[in-house]
Amino acid sequence: MKIVDVAIDAMNRKLVLMLTVTLLVGTLGLAFNVQKAKASGTIYIRADGSIEPTTANMTSFDNTTYIFTDNNYDSIVVQKSNILIDGKGYTLQGLGEGTGFSLYGVENVTIKTTHIRGFLYSIYLSVSFGNMISGNNITANSYFGICVYESSHNSIFGNNITANGGGIWLGSSSDNIIDQNNLTDSNAGISIGADGSSNKIEGNNITNNLRGIEYLGDGSNNIFDHNNFVNNTQQVFSLGLPNVWDDGYPSGGNYWSDYNGTDADHDGIGDTPYIVDENNTDNYPIMAPTVIPEFPSFFVALLFIVTMLPATIVYRRRHLT
Repeated sequence: MKIVDVAIDAMNRKLVLMLTVTLLVGTLGLAFNVQKAKASGTIYIRADGSIEPTTANMTSFDNTTYIFTDNNYDSIVVQKSNILIDGKGYTLQGLGEGTGFSLYGVENVTIKTTHIRGFLYSIYLSVSFGNMISGNNITANSYFGICVYESSHNSIFGNNITANGGGIWLGSSSDNIIDQNNLTDSNAGISIGADGSSNKIEGNNITNNLRGIEYLGDGSNNIFDHNNFVNNTQQVFSLGLPNVWDDGYPSGGNYWSDYNGTDADHDGIGDTPYIVDENNTDNYPIMAPTVIPEFPSFFVALLFIVTMLPATIVYRRRHLT
């Protein structure tokens, strides 16, 4: 019996040792996987076209088109103008701080088809012109999905911007286009700060936010038409400065889920205006939501070329001058 007991005891010790080794290997493997998801250091697209660090999951064969090859786990600073950045459906993942894409003083940059999440700001444009943000999925960023500051003639087109602190913020920026985006489940769909004027905001789904649109400054002469304002706790919070809320008759204005008017002549436009405040009125509220189309990637690429060509000509003329 003693020999048997000794054998069993030896077997038990081997089993415990094997389990210990297995758990240790599993723990090390888990630690290795977590390490891969940690911040790798800020990624730069330099003005000369190079990518730093070279280990970033991004490649370019012509210093014009930059393509994600896998997920990236830190901020990307764009210092080169006249380029296309294609996320190819991969994720740019933050750790709760910083900015996903930072653009300062650049022109004609397109950022498309990237999942951007986990930053303070997903995309920040500052003193930048003629850029396009298109077809991205922007979610779970603490402050705003997209910030545009002291920048003009940019296009924010066809993005899904949901569950961020705020959707899009415009500050001291004019002549930008915000078109056919989904802006949902945030504190505000679109915020317009000081001197945000003459921006065109059309064809967006602005849904289930605390505020659909909010004015935080003296922005005026912005144009809003054919947007869907649906189930926002407050559709518009305004300081009363005048803006434009329709495209005239028969084109119409916006769809408001809390509009109680009728359409006696069945032309698709309400018989009475929708009052935003004492200085802002949608004179031709539409009775049914605007259908926001989903465009294929080749259309986005074509739109990039069409948008980039004249902007590039202006850019070169400016620098030659």
